[in-house]
Amino acid sequence: MRDFLPADKSRRERVLAVIRERYRAHGFDEIETPVMEEYDRLHAGLGADNEKLAYNILKRGLDADAIRAAAHDPAALTDLGLRYDLTVPLARFYASHRGELPGVFRSIQIAPVWRAERPQKGRYRQFVQCDIDIIGDASSRAEAELAVATLDTLDALGLEGGSIRINDRRALDWMLDTFGFAAAERAGVLITIDKLDKVGPEGVAAELRGRGAVDSAVSAFESFLGRPAAQGLPFGEQQIRAALPAGAPDDVVAHLVGIGDAVAAARGGADIPLVFDPFLVRGMGYYTGTILELAHPSVGYSLGGGGRYDGMIGRFLGQDVPAVGFSIGFERIVDLIADDADGAADAVVLVHDRDVPVGELVAHKTRLVATGARVRLETRTKNLKALLERAAADGYNRFALVGAQTDDLEIKPLA
Repeated sequence: MRDFLPADKSRRERVLAVIRERYRAHGFDEIETPVMEEYDRLHAGLGADNEKLAYNILKRGLDADAIRAAAHDPAALTDLGLRYDLTVPLARFYASHRGELPGVFRSIQIAPVWRAERPQKGRYRQFVQCDIDIIGDASSRAEAELAVATLDTLDALGLEGGSIRINDRRALDWMLDTFGFAAAERAGVLITIDKLDKVGPEGVAAELRGRGAVDSAVSAFESFLGRPAAQGLPFGEQQIRAALPAGAPDDVVAHLVGIGDAVAAARGGADIPLVFDPFLVRGMGYYTGTILELAHPSVGYSLGGGGRYDGMIGRFLGQDVPAVGFSIGFERIVDLIADDADGAADAVVLVHDRDVPVGELVAHKTRLVATGARVRLETRTKNLKALLERAAADGYNRFALVGAQTDDLEIKPLA
């Protein structure tokens, strides 16, 4: 959990403003949910490993004896927790307010979440998520809208050239069935397959055998990985079928192709910024269909992701409602944005002598503020250079010296 100095905070707010503006331009509406949710909701088996990282809140009014008596059962001590993502709160929100929302609801949530992570570069215990979700649309149009809005937002932030890796949990499950992996071992197999980029086919096969996976299934998987790869195919049915074993489910392939066609039409060309990856897993336990991951050529890690979670809202509502979402990794993206966005903003520091009347200072400031400028008053010090350097670091791009007899300000650029 971090503090942010004024310049850092200003840069973060600029990036958030662009994200909000682009999301709203694509027809999404912003909502807000509480930072806390009920313990049982956060630990309903939907959040995978994130549930283990949740910050739980002790019940109010517990005395020491009650705490000792329930020490063996932490769940008995808590009834609330801090949200570890924004999807579970959205599902609860929709179930609570469905009658007040449109049939197809497009939401924006931009807010902090909390996980008891081991802090490291790019991974924090408190961080901001920027989510867009579409609830009530089971068609490929929903995924296409999310992909187009996300890529457009990346472009608006100056990160052109982004692409989205895409897979479908149904295709992944079918493929594992085809290889012969037992249903009971599926969760562990997916965890290992998710390491394919890091340890390679041999490392994955060795770990699967170390887990005790069905040997014939591991051998079939190894053989599949060793086949000649189809290279250079554009995103579409041919590429998807070439990347999967023969006989892939037609409905799943058609859904993925539909997403690609819609994205191509929206982006105005045949060069679709989608890449089919049959081994893309993503760890959230609530994904039921399409899964997505945002990539950019400037970095080797993902900048966001999401997927379809058609079964989650039904846990709260009592009937299934289709839903799909995408989250931009704000903390990663903000570090990639060039730190020069304040150049276009007019920010003036008025450096005044100590004997300048307060009324005169405030009048100068008010006139500049009325023109749209951001204005700071600073008392002149002996080290004027250091004062101006500090102002420049805080985003100010012009200054003026104000004396007791100054009528017209001579405003100069801060070099």
